[in-house]
Amino acid sequence: MPRITDRRPLAAAAVLAGLAAATAPASAADMHEPLFGAVEIERLEYQASDQADTIVWEAQARYGGDTHKVAVKTTGEYDRDASAFEKAEGQLLYQRMVSDFFDLQVGVRHDLEPDPERTHAVLGITGLAPHWVEVDAALFLSETGDASARLDLEYDLLLTQNLVLQPAVEVNVAFSDDTAAGVYAGVTGVEAGLRLRYELTREVAPYVGVAWERAFGKTADHIRAHGEDPERVALVGGLRISF
Repeated sequence: MPRITDRRPLAAAAVLAGLAAATAPASAADMHEPLFGAVEIERLEYQASDQADTIVWEAQARYGGDTHKVAVKTTGEYDRDASAFEKAEGQLLYQRMVSDFFDLQVGVRHDLEPDPERTHAVLGITGLAPHWVEVDAALFLSETGDASARLDLEYDLLLTQNLVLQPAVEVNVAFSDDTAAGVYAGVTGVEAGLRLRYELTREVAPYVGVAWERAFGKTADHIRAHGEDPERVALVGGLRISF
């Protein structure tokens, strides 16, 4: 069997298949389900490290019912030393329940930073895996035809009624080279963190922790060529808010 070296057509087919599944006709019961809204600022934190001090955010807003909803996500990183945004992205997604524990997501993602700006089609899935592991996985296809994927895993370990330890990991993979963005095929980066939060209420929880991130392969070589370190460890402190 011939080896498939260019995975971009497969990524495009997957996005189109997900869009078809998400836009399947709704039942009468789905059209009359109660609607609700929620906003979650999952991370608003200060990271202190030897390389740079940064402000990091990750938030999302949702509106809809159990079966159908619209979600807006944003994540980013601001370098205080350089007085510039290192990363900034937003996503607009349609979300449809496909099982008791998982929702399918389709939509668009736009990267404001780093340069050059990129727009991507998104096909993802979000929900709870066995043992209550929170899963957020997505496949992206950019306007230039470059495909990539991201996997986020989180787990809340309840230490006391108010004290929660949360390990988290994020893995980013590129299926083709995007030299303009300094991203090359393979595992481009891994981020891991351990955060201890105290829930003052269900809506407000300050936390402290440690975060580690590292780039790999040619992506790491590109970072080194620009005089930067592909690995970073930071102490973090922040606030988690939901309403």
